[in-house]
Amino acid sequence: MNTAEVKEFINQQKFLFWYIPEDKKQDISNEFLVETILNYGDIKAVKQLIKILGINEVAKLFYSLVNNSSRKKGNLHELTINFFTLFFNKYAS
Repeated sequence: MNTAEVKEFINQQKFLFWYIPEDKKQDISNEFLVETILNYGDIKAVKQLIKILGINEVAKLFYSLVNNSSRKKGNLHELTINFFTLFFNKYAS
């Protein structure tokens, strides 16, 4: 279950989740939220995501996506993987 802050963030970014029915958007997983924001969000959305979830949690979810399976890794753009691998290696502990 998402917190009110996460639900508000999803609502602000709902244009990125256009294909998800309105009644399901508030219940998307943090893993899917991280995947979508890192792939398609702007820098403001990325900063807000990190502020809400914390950089270590976002990094953990990102690495989970990259390392779990080739299918999930395939959902992230190659440039996204490269940039955020460098970013989280430097700024997340």
